[in-house]
Amino acid sequence: MPPKLIVSDIDGTFLNPQGRVTARLRDAVLRAVDAGAHFGLATGRPHRWLIPVLDQLPLAPVCVCANGAVIYDPAADTVLHAFELAPDTMRDVVASVDRALAGVPHGYGVERVGQSALDPEEECFLVTPEYNPDAWDARFGVVEVAELVAVPAAKLLVRCESMMAAEMLDLIAPVVDPADAHVTYSMDEGLIEISQPGVNKAAGVSRLAARYGVEAGDVVAFGDMPNDLEMLAWAGLGVAMGNASPVLLDAADHVTATNDADGVAVVLERWF
Repeated sequence: MPPKLIVSDIDGTFLNPQGRVTARLRDAVLRAVDAGAHFGLATGRPHRWLIPVLDQLPLAPVCVCANGAVIYDPAADTVLHAFELAPDTMRDVVASVDRALAGVPHGYGVERVGQSALDPEEECFLVTPEYNPDAWDARFGVVEVAELVAVPAAKLLVRCESMMAAEMLDLIAPVVDPADAHVTYSMDEGLIEISQPGVNKAAGVSRLAARYGVEAGDVVAFGDMPNDLEMLAWAGLGVAMGNASPVLLDAADHVTATNDADGVAVVLERWF
């Protein structure tokens, strides 16, 4: 039976390596929606970073953003649900991470929810001076760590340019109590993403499914990185891209072609 809800990660999955939604994939999604299926995106991106993706689609699906911390309706430019880390929790996590990464240069960032996809970036994405010295950080707000964690946030980020994300996870995950926060990553370079306990893409997609009256067994989900693990395990059919992280390839129900070869469309074309 065709799925009743289709959910896809964005980077490395729905977008090709050039950051584009191919005509083949767009047409496959439209055929599925025309046939009665629901469609959504589930991403580590904040909702403010959806516009370049949604501009390539003739529909505006409700999206799971910030690894499940934000459910966003782009048609109304409205945050439907937000699940934030408390300042005290972030202070405790920063202290633990500082001990775990003692002697290794690292910095912190936060993604604050805000209200609209058009909120000023410097008010919603804040970083410490050590986060990243690259020029692209100039558009973000730069503050000291005390100010960074003074306001609830959808995600706390840890950046370390000298390490890969998997190496950081091995050091950070053991010192962060899962009852306090959820630790994951969505890119190989040194960036760890920390959210409220129980907040992940699976939790967000379950809310989408409930919104549409769809059971988990009728959901197909696509992903490529460890932050997609829970989502693929929850869905009735969890599909890893051919370019996916090894941990996802091992856990998925099915492996499709790479994002450069329209792997999402390859699967959808079996039904629609």
